[in-house]
Amino acid sequence: MDGSRIEEPVVEQPAPTPDELVPEWAKLDLPPPGSEEEDRRFAELHAKLPALWRNLMADGHVEQTVVVVPSLSLDPEELQKLKGARHYEERLLFLLILLSLPKTRVIFITSEPIHPHIIDYYLQLLPGIPFSHARRRLKLFATYDASPHKSLTAKILERPSLLRRIRKALGRSRNTQLTVFNVTALEKRLSVALGIPLLGPDPRHLHYGSKSGARKLFREAGVALPDGFEDLENEEEILDAILELRARHPELSRVVIKINEGFSGEGNALFSLDCLKGIQDATEAREILARALPEKARYQAAGMNWEGFSRKFREMEGVVECFLEGDQKASPSVQMRITPLQEAQIISTHDQVLGGPDGQVFIGCSFPALPSYRPKLHEAGRRIGDKLAKAGVIGRLSIDFLTIPRGEDWDLYAIEINLRKGGTTHPFRTLQFLTGGRYNPETGLFQSGSANPKYYFASDNLESTKYRGLLPEDLIDIVTYTGLHYNTSTNTGVVFHMIGALSEYGKLGVTCVGDSPEHAKQLYEMAVETLENALGKTDWISS
Repeated sequence: MDGSRIEEPVVEQPAPTPDELVPEWAKLDLPPPGSEEEDRRFAELHAKLPALWRNLMADGHVEQTVVVVPSLSLDPEELQKLKGARHYEERLLFLLILLSLPKTRVIFITSEPIHPHIIDYYLQLLPGIPFSHARRRLKLFATYDASPHKSLTAKILERPSLLRRIRKALGRSRNTQLTVFNVTALEKRLSVALGIPLLGPDPRHLHYGSKSGARKLFREAGVALPDGFEDLENEEEILDAILELRARHPELSRVVIKINEGFSGEGNALFSLDCLKGIQDATEAREILARALPEKARYQAAGMNWEGFSRKFREMEGVVECFLEGDQKASPSVQMRITPLQEAQIISTHDQVLGGPDGQVFIGCSFPALPSYRPKLHEAGRRIGDKLAKAGVIGRLSIDFLTIPRGEDWDLYAIEINLRKGGTTHPFRTLQFLTGGRYNPETGLFQSGSANPKYYFASDNLESTKYRGLLPEDLIDIVTYTGLHYNTSTNTGVVFHMIGALSEYGKLGVTCVGDSPEHAKQLYEMAVETLENALGKTDWISS
């Protein structure tokens, strides 16, 4: 050997094969996104829902598989306003109620793995089913991706191997469905990718869930709504709408500006018309308004400014409405289910608890809504639900209202349609989970096996910096040690959700079930007090 360097022969890399040039979706035998072929396959799957529904309604013990994808497929910027947003996926754990049916399998998919103690917490609450039997029929998958900029559904679609694993887990069950938090084109694509029908609206109906689309449907249904304008595109049209509303209603003191796809009220801005007092000239009024609007609009989302709000408004469009004033006004809602057989069913009513700078942001709810306006909620809900059913909409939805007392009666105004599961879905389904009861649309009450109707107070925003650092097992130890847990013998007590957000964000959700509205609220106050008293102590730690 002379120590000279031996040149390695240059090996020319082979050109990519046609298969290697094929995008991942095509390797899964998927059509291109948004293509006619994707539409055709989705329509074929959707057409299976009526027969599937009849099978499930006819026999509660029929074999079925439910794939749960609790993706919040919403605008990423809007979603970032929600503290601990990725843990909101846990809200759909109420669907583990389905495991009380002995031949039902549930496949639950999340962005990150759910702590085993959280799964155990829910399964132990299942009435009449051994824990081991239920756990055997539950399959958990995770994307191991905590990115806040992509929805869970997008993460799943980016992982062909995960899609194949889910497909394999489906087995041969004929009665298989996909259930999600909300539907977009991504959920439609996931339905096609898995080859199972999506129990939810076709994305072509999603305009009914926008602020503008809802207002138009309310008019068609003959339901009262605040005076206003929809399908507005920019600041100039916002100014036009405000000036026209002021001309129609000289006594008007405030307007609310809403982004079409705003979430939980945080896409709203309130504007006072005080700057226009005494101004009669239209040109002068417009000039004053154009200067004042960017400076004096009040945003419900923390940290928002006019630049960000107006940019998002131009992207999504929106509405301007008269702000309905009233010292005693309430914010009830009615929840509906439109079955694949096009039946619009009322399934609950709630009084919403609103917070934020001007009472526009959803904080929690109490069930059911007050009896003084509950019948009007039912009537308006049926009108709107029938219109949506006739249009071909399927799935769960919620309709928000404002009520203002007028003497001994209440005026009811429809505000928006949430064409998805919402903040009132999981507490109500939790009540069903725990009791096996159902809502009576004739009385507006929930009847379980016990003699007393059941009531609850629920919130997603039980929050304190003091809670940070508490682990899921800490919470479970605390509620066990203090006796705060749900009592299956009385069907009353406290159930927590979003437990995964506790350690990092100091935040969790709670549903407090009582024998009266007052009892439910007392349980909530007791839950807050119990958590506060447990902090700084260690006697609740189990050995």
